[in-house]
Formats: sequence, C-alpha cells, structure tokens
Amino acid sequence: MLKSRLLSIANFRIVTFPALSSLTEVTKPPEYSRNKISIIGAGQVGMAFAFACQNQHIADEIAIVDVMGDKLKGELMDLQQGAYFQPYVKVYGGTDLSVTKDSQICIVTAGSRQKDKETRLDLLGKNINILKKIIPEIVNCSPEGTILIVTNPVDILAYATWKLSGLPANRVIGSGTNLDMSRFISMVAKKYNISTQSVFMWILGEHGDSMVPMWSSFSVAGKALLKNTEKVDEDWINNFKAVVKSAYEVRALKGCTQYAVSLSCVDICNSILTNANKVRAVSTLAKGFYGIEEEVFISLPCVLGQNGVSHMVNLEFTDSEMCALQESACKVAKFQEGMLK
Repeated sequence: MLKSRLLSIANFRIVTFPALSSLTEVTKPPEYSRNKISIIGAGQVGMAFAFACQNQHIADEIAIVDVMGDKLKGELMDLQQGAYFQPYVKVYGGTDLSVTKDSQICIVTAGSRQKDKETRLDLLGKNINILKKIIPEIVNCSPEGTILIVTNPVDILAYATWKLSGLPANRVIGSGTNLDMSRFISMVAKKYNISTQSVFMWILGEHGDSMVPMWSSFSVAGKALLKNTEKVDEDWINNFKAVVKSAYEVRALKGCTQYAVSLSCVDICNSILTNANKVRAVSTLAKGFYGIEEEVFISLPCVLGQNGVSHMVNLEFTDSEMCALQESACKVAKFQEGMLK
C-alpha cells in the first residue's frame, strides 16, 4: 500500500534492469534513514527548501508531500534527474503523509495564500484548518521527530501546532526571525562592503510588524556600533523599517518570497540534524522567559540540537528593548485569542 503512494520516476514507465554479477549483497539496506527530512507542501518555498537541502546535503533522505500529485511528480523528477551532479540524496514523495514515516524533521510549508480583501484572521482560520488535518498524522508517522513551521503567520501557527500535536514544546519550532536577522545583516554588510559573518544583531519577537531590533547587540567585527542604544539614530531606524517591509516588497515584485526563507530553514535544520547546538532566533514557547507571561510562541535566542530547542539563552538587553519584546508577545497573544475554539 505504501509503495503505491510513492511517486518517483518509476511511475512514468516500467524499467527493468539486469542483475550486476559484480555486486554481491551482504546485507539489506535499512528500511528508513535516521537522517530524513520531510517537506509538507511542494509550493515555491517547499521546493526551494528541497533544492537547498539537496545541494547542501544536510539529509540523506528527503520526502515531499503535496495534494497536487501531477505537479509533485514533475518536481520530483526535476530534482532526481540532477543526482549525477551532487552527493546522493534519496528524494521521493507522495500525496499521503505516510511517506513521512520516521522523519527526524517535518517542515510544514503548506498553507493558503492571502487573497484580495481577505483579512489575516480569514487566512489564519484557513491555515489552522489545514494544520488540524495534517499535524496528528505527522506525529503518528514520526513520534520522535521535530516539527518546523514555516507557513505564516508563523508564530501563531507554531503555537497551534504545539497544541494540536501533543509534543513537548522543544520539538515544535517556528522559523521565526532567523530570516529577518539575515535580511538586516545582509543589508549592513552590503552597505559597508564587508562579510556578513562580521556583522551581528539580534532581532526577536514576532515574525512580523512588531519584531524588535536589539540595538544593544548590534556589532561589526565584534565592536558595538551604537554608543547610545536608548536613542538610536533615525537612519538606523529607517534601515530597520526597510527590513520589516522587505518581504512585502519582494512579494510585490515577484509574487512570493522563497530563496532566503529556504536557506534560513536549512540553517535551522542543519543544526538539529548534526546536533550542532547553534544559537538561533526561532519561534518557541516564550512564557517564563524575558519577563513574558503570555503563552505564546515568538522568536528568542535558542540552542538547537537533536531534540529541537535544548536551551534558552538568557541575554541582557536594555529596559526599552525588554519592554518592546514583551509588547510584541502581548500583540501575538491578543491576535491568537480564541483561534483554536
């Protein structure tokens, strides 16, 4: 039954290969890989992520699920036919979530797009209904796995996933402001013609309009760039506002964002798969940290390892930054009130 649900090149033609006399089987291959990523949603973000995973070889096995079977067949063929040019990654998929069995990470990119005259609440309701259908089955197929939510609004949908899944909070993560940090850092690095690796600033809170720039952490080559973080120069504030608006700008120009967010997710997944314990700004259960009292998911500095979030990093920020972070949590809490009723 499972084999009938798998989509691969073999679906398109019957191929018979002769046995190779030079190969002697010593043992059967394992039924599943312990280094497996599953992608729910073969849209632009999902496929950009799959392509980045394949190129960076962060997993040995990639399973992709989408309700549009024919489109998925084409996407799988396109990925599979480039196998000669890179390290081998087993890529397959299907329309049924059973292909995600025994995944170390399941990444959810599936969701409805916001239409004209459709409110964020309307969109949220649609996407929560999608989660209600898929999350229990994802957990059933991979009870020890971590779920990474990418679909927007990511903080609220990560919270909904945690509630629907019954998983411990450390194994439900939203992609969060890891991407926004990259956007800001890339802009500064380009301006000063230096490597992105030499620029840093935490951006925390909601992945949205209330995200908080932690100016006290802003540094270039390890040196703090701002002397007075309580009174930030207007130019820097405008630069940050440009980062907040940049996703809208990209969507207006090309219809979607896909490459940067996929690379952000590869970065997150790589830390989990390799147990690298990198510290990243991802959306996690924030209650009890940084003075946040609400039961919400927002981005905070987290250590990412094989069990998802292993530690919360307690950093020191200014009073105004802490207040802004707490206000961001309040905003998310108000927006998500009653959403699962």
